[in-house]
Amino acid sequence: MRQTAEDAAESALPEELVALLTGHLNVQAEAGELSGRTTFESLGLDSLSMMELVVAAEEEYGIVLPEDALDLRPSSTLGEVARAFEHAR
Repeated sequence: MRQTAEDAAESALPEELVALLTGHLNVQAEAGELSGRTTFESLGLDSLSMMELVVAAEEEYGIVLPEDALDLRPSSTLGEVARAFEHAR
């Protein structure tokens, strides 16, 4: 069965993404408090923080995100980022 965008937003975030957010970006949240619908803005993250997340993901997990694969902005959701990370593997 194909997962809809709404289903993806509700699904659990990859542990790697949560680790990057809490470890590298010092997001003060429990894993259960973060969802696919959580925005960067709601976490107090700016565009520099978002780019730090991409660089950390590439260094930590060896993925390469093409520039056009992830258009980061404050309104971007963690679900959008998780999907982009998954496609980059």
